[in-house]
Amino acid sequence: LLDGIPVNSAFDGQFDPTIIPTENIDRIKMTTGPSSVLYGQGGLGAVINIITKKGSEGVRVTANAETGTCEPYLARASVSGAGGEFDYFLSTSASKVRGFPLSHSFKPTSEQDSGMRDNSDRQRNNLFGNVGYSPDTDVSLGLTFSLAKGEYGKPSGTLNEPFDPFASPPKYERIDDFNNRSIQLAGDYQASKNFSVRGWVFLNQTNQEDTMYDNKNFDSFNLIAGSFQEKIRTRVSGATLQPKYDMEDFGVITCSFSAERDKWENTGELTMAADTYSEVDESKALRICSGSMEYEVSPMKNLGVVAGYGRFRQTRESRNEHAFNALYGVFYDILVDTRLKASFKKNVRFPTLSDLYDPSKGNPDLETERAYTYEAGIEQKLPLKGMLSLNGFFTRARNLIQNDQASGQNMNLAEMNFAGFEVTAAAVPVDKLQIQASYTFLHSHDKSREGREQQQYTPRDKVVMEAKYDFDFGLTPFVSVQYVGNQYFYTKNSITPVQRMKLNDYTLVSMKLSQRFLSGRASIYAGAKNIFDENYETSYGFPQAGRFCYGGAEWSF
Repeated sequence: LLDGIPVNSAFDGQFDPTIIPTENIDRIKMTTGPSSVLYGQGGLGAVINIITKKGSEGVRVTANAETGTCEPYLARASVSGAGGEFDYFLSTSASKVRGFPLSHSFKPTSEQDSGMRDNSDRQRNNLFGNVGYSPDTDVSLGLTFSLAKGEYGKPSGTLNEPFDPFASPPKYERIDDFNNRSIQLAGDYQASKNFSVRGWVFLNQTNQEDTMYDNKNFDSFNLIAGSFQEKIRTRVSGATLQPKYDMEDFGVITCSFSAERDKWENTGELTMAADTYSEVDESKALRICSGSMEYEVSPMKNLGVVAGYGRFRQTRESRNEHAFNALYGVFYDILVDTRLKASFKKNVRFPTLSDLYDPSKGNPDLETERAYTYEAGIEQKLPLKGMLSLNGFFTRARNLIQNDQASGQNMNLAEMNFAGFEVTAAAVPVDKLQIQASYTFLHSHDKSREGREQQQYTPRDKVVMEAKYDFDFGLTPFVSVQYVGNQYFYTKNSITPVQRMKLNDYTLVSMKLSQRFLSGRASIYAGAKNIFDENYETSYGFPQAGRFCYGGAEWSF
């Protein structure tokens, strides 16, 4: 969500984080596990709400420049302010990266030399802005818009061994040109002391040129069947209205009514054999309508209860899908600093246009994904401004959509179970020193395919530790450590019997130093990601970035 409004792609339901440059972000709120039914369908694992910056009183100008390994550049600037009934924030940025460096421990293959990762370059220009208007305390309006243009590569697998039962054949794909345009108009109206209404309309459109080349030189697509050159246009538009009534001691009721239309157009050429093409000219659309209600009440001083229900309908070419969400949650403060909480949610996700109609893997008969999540935990405040929390969870997911390697089509999996717990802790042991750490244990069970146990590429163990110290003279060192372990993967679906392998565990250490000057109006910084140049993969045959060093300067007035 962007300021509470959906921004997922109309085609595949995914979200490209680069469409919102970091300089535009005020804060990020993530709700894991059971989330509000008011968010609609989707978000089976979590809901991420990116809240953008707003202008404050006066005028503020900021400029920043950054460079690093592989000679990338990043330049950005923003201006913001507020006065009278208006506030505004406007930013622009330009970035270019030749690619990311591989670890020095990476062993070259026939598809990938040492040094820089092939086809990992990217270039992007952004323009973002929002304007707020509040004529009085009861009415507020906000307009948000963004423009983005660029190109990027999709690094292929590095293994091209026909007898490797685990490796996927390399694909040479690039987005040679893309542009994205989005606009949102939102409003809030406090009609009375107890009744308010929030609503918004939005439009998000992306055009891109997608080419699947037939060789790693990226200079032709006319020789091998399955190569293509396509122009893809996606468009998602919709409107939502959320009335809210505060019954004071008897709780708060919030309703949500929304309508959305997703459209996908694809034109171009698909290579059938050498110099033999099939024209591609497809257009698909679907609609999603929903109505939800959520009730929150605190019947006792230390007790809170929430319940919600939502109905959803997807209308598409071949069928109509109906589904519902349900949420129940409770918390109880057994002590001033101790909270117990528990929740359950049935959540759904409709198939996307890509799931249904993608030329290479779409399946128009897919059913709606469903997940049943149970969660319980405890939060404990500690001395030294500390916090400790423990949460356990269990999710039973049905009809998850994944690509079947044997048939090449998207398929619904019968059932997948996830169970585990997460422990998080944070403290300020001395003034200006902040430390936080977490450990997550996740056990997945794939019940849909014989011979498989865990869900592929799902880490069982993950540890994250971070620390930051603010010196009085303006220096701030930051360090983070992340360990990921026990990830498994399997032979391709056509291989029997099924075999299992384990990815190497890995630990990433990153660090950043920043120094403020001129009462915080200027700063310089330098840092390194993956300091120890760990050679690691998150999928078999897809190496990730090695050591990456960067530095920059920022100035504001």
